[in-house]
Amino acid sequence: MTGSAPLGTPFDAASTAAEVAAGLDLTGRRAVVTGASSGIGIETARALAAAGAEVTLAVRDTEAGQRVAKEITGTHPGARLRVAPLDLSDLASVASFGAGWKGPLHLLVNNAGVMATPELRTPQGWELQFATNHLGHFALTTALHPALAAADGARVAAVSSVAHLEAPVDFDDLHFQRRPYDPAVAYGQSKTAVVLFAVEAARRWADDGITVNALHPGAILTNLTRHYDSAELAAAIATRGYTFKTPEQGAATSVLVAASPLLDGVTGRYFEDCAEARRHTPGIRNGVADHALDPAAASRLWQVGLDLLG
Repeated sequence: MTGSAPLGTPFDAASTAAEVAAGLDLTGRRAVVTGASSGIGIETARALAAAGAEVTLAVRDTEAGQRVAKEITGTHPGARLRVAPLDLSDLASVASFGAGWKGPLHLLVNNAGVMATPELRTPQGWELQFATNHLGHFALTTALHPALAAADGARVAAVSSVAHLEAPVDFDDLHFQRRPYDPAVAYGQSKTAVVLFAVEAARRWADDGITVNALHPGAILTNLTRHYDSAELAAAIATRGYTFKTPEQGAATSVLVAASPLLDGVTGRYFEDCAEARRHTPGIRNGVADHALDPAAASRLWQVGLDLLG
C-alpha cells in the first residue's frame, strides 16, 4: 500500500463475481483456485471459467470437486475445468501438486482455509490454522513460482480476512506452544501471515512480472464457520455487526484481484469490497492493519517459512 489515495474501482461491496468478470476474455489463461469445492471458491472458479480461463479446482475432496465441475459446466457448457487433489495441511500433497503442474500458470487464487478450529496440529506439531492458511499456501505458491514466472504477467490473489486485525504474527510462539490456545487469535494470526506473504512475494517477484495482492472477501456464511456452535456464531455476529454477503458477492474481490485489468501492475496491496483498503482506524472493523503491511515482518516471515519447510 502506498502513501497515495487507495485504489478504487467501479465495483463495491454489493458487486458479484460475475459482474466483475463481465467482458473479460481469459481465453488462453490457466488458473488454479484452492478450496474450490465450496463457498466463495466455487463462485471464483465459476466466474473465471465463464470468462474463458482453464480452471483447476484444487481440493481435498475430489468427489466434491467433480460435482462442482459438473455443476459449472451445466450452466457454462464451454467451461474448461479440471479437478486435482490438494490438502494444504499435508506437505506431501502440496509437493505433489506443485511437481505435477506443467506449463505456465497465469492466475493463482489461494482461497482455501480453515477458521476457529479447536486446538489441532499437523504431524510437524504446527498449529493447524497457521499451517493451512499460511504455510500450505506459502509452500504451494513458492513451488509454483516457476510456472507463474513463465506466464505473461501472472497474478496471485491471497485470500485473507478482516480477522487479521485481531492479531499480528507472534514470532516467539507461532504455534501456541507457550501461550494458551485461542482459536480466534490463531485464525487472526494466520490471516495476518497471508497479507505479509503478499507484501514480501510482491517485492521478491516484481522482476518476474508476478503481482501478488491480499484481500478480505467479506463476511459470508459458508462451511468455513462450521467450527462455531450456533450460540458462538450468534454472539460473534451481534458483537461485530456483520453485514453478510452472498458467496457470489464474496467472490467478487477475489476475481477482481486475480483477473481484472483495473489492477494491472498493482502489487503488494490489500483489498476489500472491490477496492484497495484504507489503513485501519481503531474501533472500526475494516481496513488493513499496520502490522500486516510491515516489510520487516514480511521478510522475517518468509525466512521462517523457508526454515520450517526445510
